[in-house]
Amino acid sequence: MAETEQQSGSTSEDEATEVTFMVPKKEISMVPDMGKWKRSQAYADYMGFILTLNEGVKGSKLTCQYKVSETVEKLLDLLGTLDRWINETPPVDQPSRFGNKAYRSWYVKLDQEAEALVSTVIPADKCAAAPEIAVYLKESVGNPTRIDYGTGHEAAFAAFLCCLCKVGALRVDDQLAIVFKVFNRYLSLMRKLQKTYRMEPAGSQGVWGLDDFQFLPFIWGSSQFVDHPTLEPRHFIDERVVNEHHQDYMFLECIKFINEMKTGPFAEHSNQLWNISAVPSWSKVNQGLIRMYKAEPGATISRLAFLSPFSWPHTGFRAESCTRPRKRRIHCFLSE
Repeated sequence: MAETEQQSGSTSEDEATEVTFMVPKKEISMVPDMGKWKRSQAYADYMGFILTLNEGVKGSKLTCQYKVSETVEKLLDLLGTLDRWINETPPVDQPSRFGNKAYRSWYVKLDQEAEALVSTVIPADKCAAAPEIAVYLKESVGNPTRIDYGTGHEAAFAAFLCCLCKVGALRVDDQLAIVFKVFNRYLSLMRKLQKTYRMEPAGSQGVWGLDDFQFLPFIWGSSQFVDHPTLEPRHFIDERVVNEHHQDYMFLECIKFINEMKTGPFAEHSNQLWNISAVPSWSKVNQGLIRMYKAEPGATISRLAFLSPFSWPHTGFRAESCTRPRKRRIHCFLSE
């Protein structure tokens, strides 16, 4: 997303409102390009968004009270439409156990309707952004060629939400709803896709990775637990605790899904998570997961660099403050 002829150093909203939109394209072709990506405004914007939400959900339960705006309701309707298409596109009989080809038929529907779906969510005066934002939505559900899904696709959905903030569709008081309503509904949809079409993990590191499919819910989920009076990291490997509290905590919902999908000792099939259970506090878990997220470009955020910088101007946004969030500045990304 590119700004058009603005004066250097301008911070005025009036001077930063005229932008042009472009369909995202691949930006990383070689390893050295990763440095360019990590120095880009796009990287700062994306990580600022992730960390702003991380701060916003700290100490809150999924079941707490929060505002649900009209835009959030529209996003839930959008995800509901994708869910309905799964029901309308059952798996086909095939020799291969994994990667059911019916997924490609499901994806074709999304590919054809993505721009129209996005147009129902964004402000009318930002309709020109629909083709660009729609690419992030399509990238967020897996790869139709390989029929796989992983943390890069998850990152694309976070970028999709980030773009909705930048065009003013989502605002500061939507923070909890973005994570607890929209992103949690997205996770439910992805789990249904994975189970229905037996999708392969994309770029999985096996037992050495945090999880085959997700990363962000572990970051935000660990933030929910910060300063919890009774539940400590060692408790999430206790199946009784998971079953009792998973509806309140995103982290435990992820553990529950892993327990349903994998067999054998937890320490063997999810070794990284098992190691995390030995960390003494949730704040340290949260900080460590953020460092891990930044340090694993192949499996997480570098996939965004295959798209566009999405560096539109945005009123009141300060990337440098978002990359190191402070309580007084957790609203630095979202619109007032």
